[in-house]
Amino acid sequence: MSTLTGSRALVSTSRVRFAHGPGFWVIAAAFLITMAFSTVPTPLYAIYQQRDGFPTYMITVIFASYAVGVMASLYLAGHVSDWLGRRRVALVAVLTEALAAAVFLLWQDVPGLLLARFICGVGVGVLTATATAHLSELRQIARPDEDPSRSALISSTVNLGGLAFGPLVGGLLAAYVASPLERPYEIFLVLLLLSAVGIALVPETVERLEERPAYRPQRVALPSSARPLFFASAIGAFAAFAIFGLFTSLAPTFLAGTLHHTSRVLAGVVTFAVFIAGAASQVVFVRLTRRHQLRLGLAAMSVGLAGVAVGGLLPSLWTFILGGVIAGAGVGLVFRGAVATAASLADPASRGEVLAALFLIAYAGLAIPVLAIGLGIALLPAEVALLLFTALILILVNTAVLRMLAANK
Repeated sequence: MSTLTGSRALVSTSRVRFAHGPGFWVIAAAFLITMAFSTVPTPLYAIYQQRDGFPTYMITVIFASYAVGVMASLYLAGHVSDWLGRRRVALVAVLTEALAAAVFLLWQDVPGLLLARFICGVGVGVLTATATAHLSELRQIARPDEDPSRSALISSTVNLGGLAFGPLVGGLLAAYVASPLERPYEIFLVLLLLSAVGIALVPETVERLEERPAYRPQRVALPSSARPLFFASAIGAFAAFAIFGLFTSLAPTFLAGTLHHTSRVLAGVVTFAVFIAGAASQVVFVRLTRRHQLRLGLAAMSVGLAGVAVGGLLPSLWTFILGGVIAGAGVGLVFRGAVATAASLADPASRGEVLAALFLIAYAGLAIPVLAIGLGIALLPAEVALLLFTALILILVNTAVLRMLAANK
């Protein structure tokens, strides 16, 4: 990869209207809008289900198609901005999200939902890697003396913040506007197209290669001496994303069925609260050492998961919500620690490949446990399925984080 590391911009070959500083915030806004769009259907699944009468398990299948799209694009295209350019790939990714919004609007049957969610996942997978790198490079050029960790913190906050605001917006629109299955996608289609215009005016930060290298999928490099610790980090990321997967797919169903609260606004607010807690915990505890962040994250996830399970069994709405928020705060810290631990295992030349492997496993956590709990709901009472899910994730996260703590002495 060849990037711009000084204050020099590619102004000779690009007509750019934004400087690197404002360009940073344009990319951040586009990243936030895209991530919000990826979760806006969360409070709408129950409306689709009520309208079409499909089983709860189908919600998990629709949601899993998104995770499959993310994993596929991470593996096949997560690295292509290194030689095609950040701006170009980010633009394609956001236009892919606009295509997904159009499919949501034009084909609202289950096959259309599956296709739209898959396309959405493809765009998110490409943009997550590209925007994270682009933000880092834009910030480095605009503020060369600033600590690079600040850019990473902003990127992470934008990522989780976008995931948080999507369900909130979807829930509010579902409750208070006509055509709840059209209006959210119409609004985001406009926002995504405006984001595409903004991206087209942002500086490029990757020098074009005279000879484009032959395409290859993303390689996954695992140093043999560091594999045990890497897999511990990956299991922690897997468990963290499983909790997010639960609250972006089945939480509204639990609220409406087990807890007997059918409000679309409530469904959006609960998911918003879980994700925003993950973003806020990273900001609030940013000055703690990695070891202390992992300890605090493990405690919060353990207590929060217990609260989610108890809230489902009683049933108790506020215990369920409080447990989810506490678990979400823990997820933010554990995932941040997992990424930092995995990144520390490799030299700079292979760090991106190690992180690609970590994200692939993390997004598997977004799909596999949610599919499992969806199948469990089809065979068992919802409360029992939720209890089994929380027990499994609790075991995984404790095993993973204790291993990371032992290595981060």
